[in-house]
Amino acid sequence: MGVAGIVDDGRVVTGCNVENASYGLGLCAECTMAGQLRLSGGGRLVAVACRSGAGDLLMPCGRCRQILFELGGSSCLVDTPSGILPMSDVLPDAFGPDDLP
Repeated sequence: MGVAGIVDDGRVVTGCNVENASYGLGLCAECTMAGQLRLSGGGRLVAVACRSGAGDLLMPCGRCRQILFELGGSSCLVDTPSGILPMSDVLPDAFGPDDLP
């Protein structure tokens, strides 16, 4: 699986899943993209698309939806089977940094 995101400064950041023999230790593509975002200067994601190795559209898992919400906020656009949707539709009623005391 691979993912690409557009950053608010125009950069494109990417990630790929990293398999591990201990299944619980594998990394989703969105996690490695988050690392690349931070390592390349930070910023906010404005749009994200996830694809399989064959190019098929994939939806982020729940954990990765939370990561994308925190990196892009409720207006970050996500390519979904229902079309391009804001993160607020992909992860409604999200809990994020603004909810912390």
